[in-house]
Amino acid sequence: MKILVASHLEPSAISQLQQRHDVICTFDQPTADQSSLIRDREVLVFRSGVEITRALMDCAPDLKLLVRAGCGLDNLDCEYVRKRGIVLRRIPEPAAQAVAEMALALMFALARNIRQADAMLRHGEWAKETLEGHLLAGKVLGIVGAGNIGSRLGVLAASVGMEPIGCIADSTPAVVQTLRDKGITVADFHTVLATADFVSVHVPLNDSTRNLINGRALSLMKKGSYLINLARGGVVDEAALYAALATGRLCGAALDVHEHEGQGQISPLAQLSNVVLTPHIGASTIETQQQIGVRVVEIIEAFVQQSEHQSEHQSEQQSGQQSGQQFEQQSITVARREAEIRVTAGALSDEMVRI
Repeated sequence: MKILVASHLEPSAISQLQQRHDVICTFDQPTADQSSLIRDREVLVFRSGVEITRALMDCAPDLKLLVRAGCGLDNLDCEYVRKRGIVLRRIPEPAAQAVAEMALALMFALARNIRQADAMLRHGEWAKETLEGHLLAGKVLGIVGAGNIGSRLGVLAASVGMEPIGCIADSTPAVVQTLRDKGITVADFHTVLATADFVSVHVPLNDSTRNLINGRALSLMKKGSYLINLARGGVVDEAALYAALATGRLCGAALDVHEHEGQGQISPLAQLSNVVLTPHIGASTIETQQQIGVRVVEIIEAFVQQSEHQSEHQSEQQSGQQSGQQFEQQSITVARREAEIRVTAGALSDEMVRI
């Protein structure tokens, strides 16, 4: 297969792919012309930070498979992918635990004034008497988007004595029961905001969630509460958040994702001492990246194998007339191969998205 890797990928995974495939990497080439390099590619591997537009995919007539090394699809023209019939595979699981753990870490940082304590001590200020913080135990954690990541955070938070309450779009009785079994109370969006001491956001960015946490939503939060965002920058109205922090309505905030990201970008929120800012590193753990690399290789190899089976099947169907014995034997062979294809497709279906 001819593969274009547009985003950072574990080096060992790239080495494995290079052993069997024609691989081009552009993530370490800031000036690379992707529209030119993608022209003969059949597979595109990408993650957040790279815009996969219709114009870019139009340059690749042979494109058959997209591998999103993560879960968010806000940087992909999904409608065009659907029209083209390109197979899209996501890898949501490895990053979920890492993001959930970081959300908990940011809550600890806010509750115990870690950023302020570190900055003051580096300037010789021993502010032991003025940096009194809060326990997480006994506090209510509001989870906006209690899905794969949010529910993991709820379990982690409960283990330190927090009371998780969450909301989720299109919930069903089965989903509600699953969350309850994990110790997460399910409520509506407004109740989550009004009840929580800490609100952590874990929803995808789309038309319905853009600026979901706006001025009105922030006004519903408890005075003195905290906001954590590890979803996408566009989910939170940062101007409204700045006002809520500056006026003291919110006690603090932590953001790993931002409206404007990239080298040289400085958030206006950086002016506030009660804000913790990190550069979209929620999934940036060694273990997570290794797991994602393994899954990328597995997905591509499985896709190649399935394509080869289908190609063989088509060739056999187009063959000339057979003798009765030959035809019978071929039918048995084809049936076996079709069964293998169904098994392979079933094994892949959890992560495959034909949008």
